Amino acid sequence: MIRAMWTSATGMSAQEMLVNTIANNLANVNTTGFKKSRVDFEDLFYATYSGKGTETSEGGTVPVGIEVGLGVRPVSIQKIFTQGDYLQTGNSLDLAIDGKGFFKILSGGEEVYTRDGAFKIDSDGYIVNSRGERLQPEFTVPPQTATITVSKSGEINCLSNAGETLATGNIPVYIFPNPAGLRSLGMNQYAPTPASGDAIEGTPGTENFGSISSGFLEMSNVDAVEEMVNMIAAQRAYELNSKSIKASDDMLQTVTGLMR
Repeated sequence: MIRAMWTSATGMSAQEMLVNTIANNLANVNTTGFKKSRVDFEDLFYATYSGKGTETSEGGTVPVGIEVGLGVRPVSIQKIFTQGDYLQTGNSLDLAIDGKGFFKILSGGEEVYTRDGAFKIDSDGYIVNSRGERLQPEFTVPPQTATITVSKSGEINCLSNAGETLATGNIPVYIFPNPAGLRSLGMNQYAPTPASGDAIEGTPGTENFGSISSGFLEMSNVDAVEEMVNMIAAQRAYELNSKSIKASDDMLQTVTGLMR
């Protein structure tokens, strides 16, 4: 009975982490380029009272045995990098990656990666994100620019009112062998880790690299209905584990009453 209490406690702790993760997903349902998280669980050790295949006194073997599980624990929280829906903005510097890939940003002297393509032009003409961090490789828009075009292959052109090309450049995208291994930094940014592997630079629209769509933003890939269903299931699981603790407590109280 005491073991059942501790086993149920692991279940309540696991469901609490699941609800926390779901809450973060729902909080970012409108965050540009946000990728939802999923909690993976694993069962804990088992107490073996009768081993499987143990020889009996009659010379046979035990076909099943007795094993009692000791609970559950979260083993990982994984980012799911499925494609989010597009939002058409008409702004030529709003860029969405259709397929695999990340933009590279220089943040505090560190190279980080993002799916958030809401870019702007700062006072020096550099293309930057909403926090003023420069897109890499750096590109400067001339002051006389009237129109900016970005092709699906990442070629950027700055044109004057007369249609004259003032500056050209290329915006690469970067992929990772295991994007789920990236470290989440917040601010829609990720940093590589030994688990993710090194960034691989490529031309948008070639091989496994996603193409760039100008005038669009990639929205969050969170499905609000799915998250609500998951939250209800997690809440019910939390309640069931609490009832298991209550049942164990009632049984323990009954045993204690026998001693009076």
